[in-house]
Amino acid sequence: MTGLKTYALGDVTLQSGEVLRNAQLAYATYGTLNATGDNAVLLPTFFTGTHLRNEALFGPGRAIDPARHFVVSVNLFGNGYSSSPSNTGAPQDGPRFPQTTLYDNVACQHRLLTEHFGVRRIALVLGWSLAAMQAYQWAAQYPGMVEAILPYGGAARCSPINHAFLDGPKAALQADAAWNGGDYAAPPEKGLRAFGRVYASWAYSHDFFRDGLYRQLGFATLEDFVRDWEEDHLKWDANDLLAKIWTWQHGDIGDNRIYRGDFQRALQSIEARAIVMPCSSDMYFAPSDNEAEVATMRHAELHVFTSPWGHCVASPGRVPEFQRALDEAAAELLRG
Repeated sequence: MTGLKTYALGDVTLQSGEVLRNAQLAYATYGTLNATGDNAVLLPTFFTGTHLRNEALFGPGRAIDPARHFVVSVNLFGNGYSSSPSNTGAPQDGPRFPQTTLYDNVACQHRLLTEHFGVRRIALVLGWSLAAMQAYQWAAQYPGMVEAILPYGGAARCSPINHAFLDGPKAALQADAAWNGGDYAAPPEKGLRAFGRVYASWAYSHDFFRDGLYRQLGFATLEDFVRDWEEDHLKWDANDLLAKIWTWQHGDIGDNRIYRGDFQRALQSIEARAIVMPCSSDMYFAPSDNEAEVATMRHAELHVFTSPWGHCVASPGRVPEFQRALDEAAAELLRG
């Protein structure tokens, strides 16, 4: 690991027309870019993920290996490392942080790769959940640059039920009086706990809870399991969480000046080879949506992973069988 670094983007005009002042992308790199600039593997971050969580996706002797690949792990706007409500100064601090889309994120990531590193082609973009959405976004936004994508537990746009689900934890957080419209004097702890509790019930599946699979994670009771989700969300800045929810809810590879709302044309324009890996019991991103996407994409395969672990089957290191399947898919795509 070379350590976390930041790339200064300057003032960035966003899709909304608003300018994000002194924008920063935080990233880590592993391995070396080759002379032809085409061995880059890009790892965006997921909703509560950082570059550190992505380290479970590669290593010596694995499909993605820094001995062969130039691995770039880049943090999403709003995750507390790249420009976020929690680390941006006035007048764009806290709830005044500009709304950033996946298109905005990918445009800035493109600048990092091309301007800063000299990457010419990306061998693979892969990621889970919100990072999977970025993989789709890359392939549609820069179709001539991306060789392959491996989105797992994600989709090319946020579905209506996914949007509605995200309104739940958002509303729970904002119901805390301490929230104060985002100008809180201290973290809104009750709201953050409620956010985590609402989120937990959707992250797995009916069978996971019915069969008490949370015991395999070391929790004796369902209440112990849910309280852990509460505690985990106390680590996050509330405005950061809501900034990323906005980005997630507005994810759509066709919603930009390139495709002008034509989602099908955006899918058809993807030139990258793709393996799309949903979980059979994911309640955020339904495999049926991925099936429809793959049917429209030109070089895509659908690999449904059957498991009761729902969306969190893909949590780095959580389910070894899934990690092996993911490595196999990555190896297949990297072989070309």
